[in-house]
Amino acid sequence: GSLVVHAVGGFAGLAGAIVLGPRIGRFKEDGSPNSMPGSNLAMSTLGVFILWVGWYGFNPGSQLLISGSVNVHAVMLIAANTTLSAAAGAVFAMVTGWLLFKKPDLTMALNGALAGLVGITANCDSVTNTEAMLIGLVAGVLVVLGMMILDKAKVDDPVGAWPVHGLCGIWGGLATGLFGGHPIAAQLAGSLIIPVWAFATMYVVFTTLKSLDMLRVSEEEELKGLDISEHEMESYAGFELKQ
Repeated sequence: GSLVVHAVGGFAGLAGAIVLGPRIGRFKEDGSPNSMPGSNLAMSTLGVFILWVGWYGFNPGSQLLISGSVNVHAVMLIAANTTLSAAAGAVFAMVTGWLLFKKPDLTMALNGALAGLVGITANCDSVTNTEAMLIGLVAGVLVVLGMMILDKAKVDDPVGAWPVHGLCGIWGGLATGLFGGHPIAAQLAGSLIIPVWAFATMYVVFTTLKSLDMLRVSEEEELKGLDISEHEMESYAGFELKQ
């Protein structure tokens, strides 16, 4: 799951972000990033918790059976590991951001929780509770560093999809070999081949769409907002950007 699901999506998203280019106003003339925060952090937080709960269907549900002591034990271990990794990811992403930027950042913590969930997905049935927390810890740090890398590279990833799903997806694959007792050579191969395939394939797709003028809306539509151009209404009154 960390690789086949998340790394594929993360690196496909990275290809799309590179080909599409940054949003208008995302970077200053000197290349430094402009902060473009979300409009409703309470809803963002709710969304992350909904995803977190959904992960219990994804991870424990993948056991496919809960009858008999062996399956019950496996499901409970998977659920506990999923919880611990997500919590560790949230805490250590917030701490890392706090140390680097001098203030605690809710968005870092939210992405850290998702990073921990991504990192534990591939190995949730084969690591201990302590190892699950360590996996989440590393994922929480990686997601902050990944967002910093994107800013330095002037790649506009509005929700941190590549750090969360791409970077931490690779970490989940590697952690499966490091902690889960699975062949490390296979995990290394998968952690290289799967992201490269996803990025290269989708880079071609997005480049083709761009050449056909099917990838990006007009500057006017971007400034007004797609709620207006697509639906003729605003989700958040007064949020239309002014030229």
